[in-house]
Amino acid sequence: MNFDLTEEQEMMRESFARFFDDTCTPERLRKAEKEGLDRQVWSGLAELGAFLLRVPEENDGLGLGTFDAAVLMEEVGRKLPFGPIAETVLAARLLAILGSDAFAGHLGAVVGGEKVASLALHDILDKPQQFVAGGAEADIVVARKGDQVLLFDLSQHERTTEPSLSSDGLAEMDFGLVEATVLASGSEATALFEATVEEWKILVSVALAGLGRQALKTASEYACERKQFGQEIGKFQGISHPLADCLCLVDSGKLLAWKAMRAIADGDQDAAAQISVAAWWAARAAGEATSQALHTFGGYGLTTEYDIYLYVQRARSWPLIAGDPEQWLTEAGRRHYGEEKISLPDVGDLPIEFDIGEEARAMMAEIDAFMEANVTPEMRKKFHYSWEGFVPELHKKLIEARLHFLSSPELGGRGIGPYAKAAARRTFDKHGYNNPAAGVAEMVGLMISRAGSDELKQEVLSKITSGESIASLGYSEPGAGSDVFAAQTRAVPDGNGWRIDGTKMFTSGANLSDYVLMLTRTNTEVAKHKGLTMFIVPLKAPGVTIQPVHTFQDERTNITFYDNVKIPDSWRLGEVDGGVRTMSLALELEHGGSFANPMFATIEAAEELCQEIDAPEGGKLIDSNDARRRLIRARANAAAALLLEHRATWAGAEKKPNPGFGPMAKMFSSECFLEDARDLLSLTAPLSLTKREGAAALLNQSYRHAHGTRIYGGTSEVHRSMIAERALGLPRTRA
Repeated sequence: MNFDLTEEQEMMRESFARFFDDTCTPERLRKAEKEGLDRQVWSGLAELGAFLLRVPEENDGLGLGTFDAAVLMEEVGRKLPFGPIAETVLAARLLAILGSDAFAGHLGAVVGGEKVASLALHDILDKPQQFVAGGAEADIVVARKGDQVLLFDLSQHERTTEPSLSSDGLAEMDFGLVEATVLASGSEATALFEATVEEWKILVSVALAGLGRQALKTASEYACERKQFGQEIGKFQGISHPLADCLCLVDSGKLLAWKAMRAIADGDQDAAAQISVAAWWAARAAGEATSQALHTFGGYGLTTEYDIYLYVQRARSWPLIAGDPEQWLTEAGRRHYGEEKISLPDVGDLPIEFDIGEEARAMMAEIDAFMEANVTPEMRKKFHYSWEGFVPELHKKLIEARLHFLSSPELGGRGIGPYAKAAARRTFDKHGYNNPAAGVAEMVGLMISRAGSDELKQEVLSKITSGESIASLGYSEPGAGSDVFAAQTRAVPDGNGWRIDGTKMFTSGANLSDYVLMLTRTNTEVAKHKGLTMFIVPLKAPGVTIQPVHTFQDERTNITFYDNVKIPDSWRLGEVDGGVRTMSLALELEHGGSFANPMFATIEAAEELCQEIDAPEGGKLIDSNDARRRLIRARANAAAALLLEHRATWAGAEKKPNPGFGPMAKMFSSECFLEDARDLLSLTAPLSLTKREGAAALLNQSYRHAHGTRIYGGTSEVHRSMIAERALGLPRTRA
């Protein structure tokens, strides 16, 4: 797995970044708005080789891939240079591949920056009059007409520029009034042009991601400086949380574009649909991000004194040149479900890799074989995503097979890598057995192993590692919510041990466990996070009461009461008042996980129901454009969630900077899970209201399950604050 550029690509990116930083100043951007193309910038781009990127080496080009052009376009999005840059890069490639020696002069002028080129995105046989990006400045336009690819030389053609949203050279052209020269004809030529339009979608998607991220960065910097009511406005969650949401959208858009390129390179049969999804997503994400960024500036954002208005306008003008971006979602549905075929570009080499590796594949195969051999129908009926799905017999067998505690050799596990562990989690999910018991047992086991007394290791750890016992977590308390440091359950010295009194809420699994990992208040005279101590408390000890709390998700949790519970000091973990430090001993278990697995399972259940349900217009629901759009939108959300999870896993595994990647994966996926479960429940109603065994029951359960995912492990609001602080550099929004 890799999310890094190569050294050469990083050097190229830095070169373009420096050039744009020097030339795309606010003054020059505003001048270009009024006067048109900045020829000095255009010539400078040519000197840097921008227009040679996709020209094959045999045509004296650089012969680089789509990803290299995307590196350029992300910087274009960041600084907004005027002109049809993506279109010129791709038109140069078409001229080089399709043009004969007679067109060498045109190609030389384009790659040398002397002429501006653009593309007509729609077949002019169908749309002889259409808008062209940079058409007011273009000297050459390459277009398709039926089975021909044509070159329109506009150098002598008089054009009029009309005002537009972004003042970026948009022009409507009547190609029937302009003389054309045939570049090439036949199926190979038109297939190449068709593939070029697909590549344009990818490049614009990445440019929009760069644009959106820069808009959010600009807004965040402003929010750190601007004060209102005596403090920086970035401290207000009403400012920081929407920016965090938009960052997840923008970053997901870039990752989806990367995934589309990887899918093309790998020959994935769904690659065409992924291109359409990436383009649709990027247009939506950039629009939302720039509008929210402008809103951060308040009334100042409406003025032309700040650059943010330029980002708002370009976020719309770049994708809308092709028409309504919502049509790309419909297109994706046709391509994924209707098997619509399209020619795809030769993207060349790219460094980005989402492959999980041989260790992970071997792990998945072993778990598949184990589950097939050991899971009985009776066990499977009990499976549930919650603690109530815990099957003691299967748990012990998994430990005997060393398929639990996979990343923890000190607990008897194998010490597998993070990619293999993530793959194992997904495989257990596929079989429906991924309840929290094993994960919590591993975390508690590591804490005992690293901070526990010999007595705890003999009495408790041995039972956990053998599968004889499991443990639950005693963190949350009534009234404390996600603020675990607000714990009020008291532990006071009592002879050679401790007395514990208090109440813990949401002690899930306490009814199945022998022990609870307890966070207690041992000092009230210091800051709240400094006066905490961790203990292992036996749940069968005198004074412990477990009271069930049932949820509408078919899940049981518990409220647990501790009244004069006595435990020896040897059952303490770590130092007195050192509870926070003790908690950190198992932090490597944090994986930035998402809810992509149940999201995909929910979509598959909805697809199954759509194949059964009759559509109002006849046929089955799966054949309707509306159903396909909603299903593919949910698939896009699940794919984005998985990519965010992959990025967090990769950053942890490779020791890369990780500015909020984990919280982004968790928060984004939980919000999308609920949104899509709710929509797919509606799409397949009223059948989805039932709990009929199979797809209907799963979809019904997913809708209920999704509500809890926005709360588990910290609410979405907590994670939004973490994203805002770590990824956007905003001030701390929590006291």
